[in-house]
Amino acid sequence: MSSILNAVDQRTRLVGENRLELLMFRLGSRSAFAINVFKVKEVISVPALRTMPGAHSNLSGVTVYRGVTIPVIDLRQAIKIRGNAGDRYPQNVIITEYNRSVQGFLIGEVLSIVNTSWEQIVPPPKSIGKANYLTAITQREIRGENTLVEIIDVEKVLAEIIHYDANISKALLEDDITGHLHGKTVLVVDDSATARRQIKDTLCQLGINIIERQNGAQALALLKQWVAQGRNVDDEILMMFTDAEMPEMDGYRLTAEIRNDSELQHLYIALNTSLSGSFNDAMVEKVGCNRFISKFQPDMLVDVVQQRMREVLDAMG
Repeated sequence: MSSILNAVDQRTRLVGENRLELLMFRLGSRSAFAINVFKVKEVISVPALRTMPGAHSNLSGVTVYRGVTIPVIDLRQAIKIRGNAGDRYPQNVIITEYNRSVQGFLIGEVLSIVNTSWEQIVPPPKSIGKANYLTAITQREIRGENTLVEIIDVEKVLAEIIHYDANISKALLEDDITGHLHGKTVLVVDDSATARRQIKDTLCQLGINIIERQNGAQALALLKQWVAQGRNVDDEILMMFTDAEMPEMDGYRLTAEIRNDSELQHLYIALNTSLSGSFNDAMVEKVGCNRFISKFQPDMLVDVVQQRMREVLDAMG
């Protein structure tokens, strides 16, 4: 229990400071890649894998991890990276927790863990197109060399293996509420195009319009632009869904900035993240989000917008 409490304390200290920790590694090539340490449970040697007939080509097999059978994905193959001849790959497996599920990723050499700022992490250039598997890039010194580090869009990798279903449970819909949702607008802030599409595919079924931004800095700039133009933010959008991890400005810092702005502080904010560790409730409470949802749960998304709409209607009398 003490280790859990220490993890909570360590991570809540980063909230509002726009910082993160990255696990950096290679994929059997000279390129360096990274994912957020928050999502990493453990790094282990490559275990014995059992192949599954008819499985997705990116799935190397399954293994038993702490008494539970989990899938193991070849990350290099999934993001279409070629290794160098003679490189030993794979060397390790990263055990991660995304969207309330545990999975392993085959990787090569583990480089290091670095504590850095989201301000030093930027979106990938638009010139690389939409077929890439990156959410962001950064520059780090690795073994004396200034190296480009590519942060992987794991949600896209998983979505290509596990089909997501955006269908809404009809029993969940409240007719006296859903009729008012048609034509309303929701701001969705996420660096993963896959995650934004999942929310859009869900909420558009209710006639909700979606405004998309790729990180907290872009979203905050839009909100402040509306205020500068004399527009009431509550008239523009019903609410905002924001991811936690984003380049330039993360969702926690975005929420903190909004809560500290008298013109924006009443905006309804739901944190929608693939982070599902025990520290999330502490983070949400600290920065002042209204709701927390772990990805991807269509019914929960609908529940949140219905709740928000109900609050608006009640306030109108």
